[in-house]
Amino acid sequence: MTATTTIKLPEKLKTRIARLARETGRSAHSLMVEALEREVTRKERMREFVREALVSDAAVEEGAAVYRAKDVHPWLVRLAKNRRVARPKPWRK
Repeated sequence: MTATTTIKLPEKLKTRIARLARETGRSAHSLMVEALEREVTRKERMREFVREALVSDAAVEEGAAVYRAKDVHPWLVRLAKNRRVARPKPWRK
């Protein structure tokens, strides 16, 4: 289902959208819908990323395991190469 909405655009932006629509053979509407969808998705993902980071930070403050980057980075490289390797030891438990 779709809903109609009105948006006031600065004249320069409207001109840029119209030019891009002509050059790509698309409608200005489809370009704007695509841009809005992409930006809303990006903002949602960033909000979720920050939420997860705050949860992780709280877990660390409560005593969750912490690992040294110098131990984790080589482990990730070996893991990416499909090598079986033991997890690094926590720096703090």
